[in-house]
Amino acid sequence: MLRFLTRRLLGAVITLLIISAVTFMLFYSVPRDPARMACGKLCTPETLELIRHNMGIADPLPQQYWDWLAGIFVGRDYPGFGNCEAPCLGYSFVNREPVLATVWDRFPTTFSLGMGAAVVFVVFGVGMGMLAARHQGKAVDKFASGASLVASSMQIYFVGTLALYFFVYQWQILDQPGYTPFTENPGAWFSGLLLPWLVLALIFTANYTRMTRSQMVETLNEDYVRTARAKGLSRRTVFFRFAWRGAMGPIVTIFGIDLGVLLGGAMITEQTFSLQGIGMLAVKSVFTNDLPMLLGVMVLTASFVVVANIFVDACYALIDPRIRLA
Repeated sequence: MLRFLTRRLLGAVITLLIISAVTFMLFYSVPRDPARMACGKLCTPETLELIRHNMGIADPLPQQYWDWLAGIFVGRDYPGFGNCEAPCLGYSFVNREPVLATVWDRFPTTFSLGMGAAVVFVVFGVGMGMLAARHQGKAVDKFASGASLVASSMQIYFVGTLALYFFVYQWQILDQPGYTPFTENPGAWFSGLLLPWLVLALIFTANYTRMTRSQMVETLNEDYVRTARAKGLSRRTVFFRFAWRGAMGPIVTIFGIDLGVLLGGAMITEQTFSLQGIGMLAVKSVFTNDLPMLLGVMVLTASFVVVANIFVDACYALIDPRIRLA
């Protein structure tokens, strides 16, 4: 297991280096010049060159990338901004604040949104899928399959807008969505994120219902499950002790990817409910051409996905004993 995790960690480092290099080259090769945008109308060539130097974009792209990469490990001095201690992802062109500090200020909102939605869609999605597989061909199975098909066809921005109008403004059943730190007011934290949780979890619940049902139906037909039945074990024991554990491997894999993406910023959901998380920060960075901020968000998002996949791989042996034997 240790050798496996070491290989995965090395592969993750190489993956992040490639992602950061490609992203850096793409973002810093756009035709819009951030220095010219910051210079204003009355801009002289001398002032423009000074701004480029202060922003750290006067050097060739390979040198800029090397300086940016070195700043993550040893820090970096920015003439126009000051010293940036490691790990340094640069300074924002817009608010002149450290990128990493700005992202971490937004992270609690995205973390609360993503983890809350993950709990909802895992509990309801996996539960409905198992219930449908246990009663295959019956009314429960048909209802779960039909509901998941309808829900998976919906879009978050459409469902979110309708839910916001009816549940908040028209019927006034739920509070206005917003983020309140859990340590300040747990009740306001829960009520402010309840509607975004439900809307974000809707699409994922449908996908996990269909996936869990198909995996459970396939596993129930495996030889080792039929052998367990032949030994006289109860249907409940066979279903939960053997079939369920054997079917969870692919589901946990997809969950790791989905969780990494959610922690990287659920952009559409945050935009729909005006939640100031990482996703909203990325959208604003695109419109303001804030390249350091956008690059920092992209790299951290990729890191979340990679770390989540490593964690899922490490949990495989606990879920499926066949992997441990292999």
